[in-house]
Amino acid sequence: MRVWTLVKDIATNETAVDLEMLAVATLLHDCVPVEKTDPRRAQASRLSADKASGILQALGWPDARVRAAAHVIEAHSFSAGIPPRSLEACILRDADRLDAIGAIGIARTFYVAGRMGSRLYDHADPFAERRALDDRRFSLDHFETKLFRLVDGLTTPAGKAIGERRVATMRAFLEVLRAEISMSS
Repeated sequence: MRVWTLVKDIATNETAVDLEMLAVATLLHDCVPVEKTDPRRAQASRLSADKASGILQALGWPDARVRAAAHVIEAHSFSAGIPPRSLEACILRDADRLDAIGAIGIARTFYVAGRMGSRLYDHADPFAERRALDDRRFSLDHFETKLFRLVDGLTTPAGKAIGERRVATMRAFLEVLRAEISMSS
């Protein structure tokens, strides 16, 4: 629902958007769940696109429309690295990336890190000032290794504006966290 809300927000600033395509692609973009630690992670969007294609074919969608929807789904993934070739693909990709940043992104980062058994941060060097970043071991490192970089890949003007606000939220959080960590040292 968060991604759909973002899709609608971004789409209102664009012309000639296929909202039906976006609704279906948003609903099905993660229909094949693949854990972050699964070796098939980079193929998750392709797996979801394949499953969605079968569903849409069974519903009687024309082949060209099924292929277009499959592209919107497969191009949304950061891990897959597939460039979006349609406005709808750009919108879903931006919305999905925006869902990974901001306040929700902060919460998701620590939730996923906890599930994967990562530590919160390196107590000797929390902000990796003297060591290489390692977001598999330290969840705090994920902000620099991925989350802040997501904004660079946003393609729509509305997505970029939302992304800048969300990054500001994350940076403000990290500054407060830095102050709290330094107080406990």
